[in-house]
Formats: sequence, C-alpha cells, structure tokens
Amino acid sequence: MRLCLTLLSAALTAMAADRVPFGLTLDQKVIEAWASPAEPGLPRVVWIGGLDGKANDELQKEFQAWDRNRSRKRIELWAIPNANPAGEKLVFPPTGDAYRENATANALWRSLATLAPDLVLISGPDSGLAAVLSSQRVATVGAIPARVVTGSLRKAMGNDIPKSPARTEIEARQVRTPREVALQMAKVYGNELQQVAYIPAFAVWGRLRLGELAHAEALAAPYINGQKNSLDKATSSHLSGHLIFAELAEKTGNRAYVDRVRAAADMGFSPSGEMLESMPMHSKMSDSVFMGCPILVKAGKLTGERKYFDMAHKHYRFMKAMDLRPDGLWRHSPADEAAWGRGNAFAILGLALSLSDLPKDHPAYDEMLRDYRSLVAALAKQQDSTGMFRQVIDFPGAYRELSSTSIIGAMIHRGVKRGWLDEKTHAPLVQKAWRAVSARTSPRGELIDVCEGTGAMKSLTDYLRRKALLGTDPRGGAMLLLFSTELAGL
Repeated sequence: MRLCLTLLSAALTAMAADRVPFGLTLDQKVIEAWASPAEPGLPRVVWIGGLDGKANDELQKEFQAWDRNRSRKRIELWAIPNANPAGEKLVFPPTGDAYRENATANALWRSLATLAPDLVLISGPDSGLAAVLSSQRVATVGAIPARVVTGSLRKAMGNDIPKSPARTEIEARQVRTPREVALQMAKVYGNELQQVAYIPAFAVWGRLRLGELAHAEALAAPYINGQKNSLDKATSSHLSGHLIFAELAEKTGNRAYVDRVRAAADMGFSPSGEMLESMPMHSKMSDSVFMGCPILVKAGKLTGERKYFDMAHKHYRFMKAMDLRPDGLWRHSPADEAAWGRGNAFAILGLALSLSDLPKDHPAYDEMLRDYRSLVAALAKQQDSTGMFRQVIDFPGAYRELSSTSIIGAMIHRGVKRGWLDEKTHAPLVQKAWRAVSARTSPRGELIDVCEGTGAMKSLTDYLRRKALLGTDPRGGAMLLLFSTELAGL
C-alpha cells in the first residue's frame, strides 16, 4: 500500500495543471479553469477572480506557483482567473434561460454545482456570488461555503476545510446503483401516454423494464381498444414512440400490439406497397435515424416480412447521405454543420436499436455496424474529463448535456454487452458517463442541463443558445430511465 501511494504521489508530481473549459460566454468566449491534479478524496477548493470582467493575473500567477510546489498537494485546487471574459453583467442566482441569457452567470452557477467544491474563494468584486453559494441549494445541489478574500491563498483557505453540503449531495448521488436511480425516476416519470411520441413512450418503456407490465398495458389500452388513434396528427417522434408497442408485443405475444407497430412502419410504403424514398416527416434531421429505422426493424422482426428490413436500410442510407460528416460525427441537418449533442445521440440510438434486431445476413447489418463503431470512435474523442458530452459535441465550453450523455452511454454499453465493441476500451467510457449523469440527477428527478426540444437550426450559435433545462423534465427523465435500466440489465 505504501509503495502504491508513493507511486501515485510521484505520478501527481509529474503532472501539470489541466486547463478545463468551465463554460461559455454569450459571445462564445471560453471560461477557462485551471485544475491542479490531486489524490481522490482531498478537500476541493475553487478560487475565482475576474468576475468584474478584468482578468486577475495575480491569481493566475499565484495558482501556478502553488501548483509547482508539490508539497501542497493535500488540496485539489481549481482556479478561474478570468471568470467573466466577456464582461457580462452578473446576477446570482442567475436569471433568464440558460445559456441563451446571462450565459456567464449560468455557466458558473451550474458548473460549480456539479463540481461541488468544499470551498469557493473569490478575489475582487463578487456580484453577490459568495453569499448565495453559501446560503442556498446551488442548481438542485447543496450549498457551497464561499467567501471574498484578500491576501495569500494558504491564509485564505485556512487549515480545516470540511466537506460541503454540495459535495456530500453529489457523492451520495454517485453511489446509487443504476437500478436505484431507475426506481427513483419511475416515481416521477412514465405516468402518462397522452400521445405515443418517443418521450412519454420511452419513460413508459423504462417502467416496463422495471417489471410494471400492468401499468404499461393500462396506458397503452386506449390505442389498442380503438378509443384513440396512436398515429393521429403523427410526427416523426410518433414513429419511434411506437416502439413501446413493440416491447409490449414481445412481452405479451398480443398481436394487437404488432398491428400498431405495423401501422407505423407501413408509413414508409405507398398504398400499393412500394418502398418510399424514405420514412416520412424526417425534416432532413439526424433524429430520423432513430425515429425511422428501429420501428421498421421491429416490424420486420415481429412479422417476419423482409420488406421492413429493406426499408430500414433504404431510409438509413437516405439520412446518412444528408447528415453523416466525414469525421464520423453527424450534423443535425444540412442547414448547418453543427454536431448537435442529441442529434448524435439519436444517430447512435437508431443504429444500436436497429442492430439489436436486424438479421446478421441482411446487407444493412454490416453497414450499420461499421457506422456504429465509427460513430462511437468519433464520440469517444469528444467525451469531456467529467464523462459528459456537450450540447455541441465538438465545441469546447458548450454546456454539458444530460439527455445526449444518457443515450450515448446507454448505447455504448449495449455495444459492449452484445460484443460490437471491445469491453476494455469502451466500458470505462460508460462508467464515466454514468458517474457524470448520476451526479446531475437528484433522487427527486431533478436534472441539470437537458436541452429543450430542437428543430433544424441555421447556425452554430443557434445550437449553443438552446435552452438548458434545470429541474424535472420528461425528456431527460425518459432518457435517464433508458440509461439506468440498460446498465441494470433490465
């Protein structure tokens, strides 16, 4: 043990401070943090300067001097010398829609919540940040002791730094098992199916995975007994929503559920039975890899009719030609090159769900498996140090987005379990994603940073400014149920 600690200490000594994107200003300047490596479990301190818009060069110099002195490594120290590089007017707690309004204040507030330091020190004007950090729950997490300081860092920190309420809360969240999280989310999400769109349907699917068959059948009953038409005013989201009927069909053997699956899948064919160019309502968006392909594959599996597998292949190639970028990531639509987070999550979700049921001798299987692996490789390069994936996957400083991380983590895990991916290489990616997502999820179903519903945007800025929801959210809850139940083997 002593030798292990000695080697760890030596490794830490050899490491330089990391520069970490902490957030993004409204005009897309990166708020940069410096993180000094330390052993796990040590007190965590964040030192902030420049909230008045003037970079604190002295803070940066003192941090770098501190970082060079390895005898002080009994603290995990973060420094943000230029916390407000755009000089935005700051109000705490932040107001407005994150991150399209008051972007800097929202980025600092929510990033501090998930980092969960034991102490925050602020040099210079603080815009009231110290008082509110210390006195209230920060972005659904606990309070964080904070104070405005002058003088040396060591004197400002003091000798005893107890664990903060925020860190206690985050650590309690992270020790929950996936099944425990799923059961907590099931108390909040999956209680209705007013329309058979993917968000409520996937939440109900999560409840079904937890063994609540009677609950799921009761919600599906109006669409089976003819009281309601599951495809009334259908959108692309309704096509993927019909996967709940496929799951119920496989659980019960009831052919009435198969009929609902077929009804959705048949929208890819003309009245005389010919395959259309693509599934309808795709809006040229990468979402439709998920919205269109898996329901067709399920129809093929449940009916034994190969035409549905053929149509899934045709539709996939149609979407791929429009939205797959040369680097392996997916643009959300041809309107802009931005690799939107959930747009890439939808692509991997559509590929993984389709591969799960495609016959291996169908030409679509090898093509989709190759593209799935290529997408996983491209995504793995973009997973950030916390385990999260960003709102725009490859844009440093873009906010860390919960629903896309949940989907990507779940579908990489599926690939590991089904032998599509090497376990040694990819299982750690899943564990990092789970740890990050669970930290952002309270037992009450409160979530940190779920992107609002998003159509095809016309610019990178439009994607970066999509509202990030804080609190309970049906979309985020449904995707978290997907991830937690997938990890729990349900």
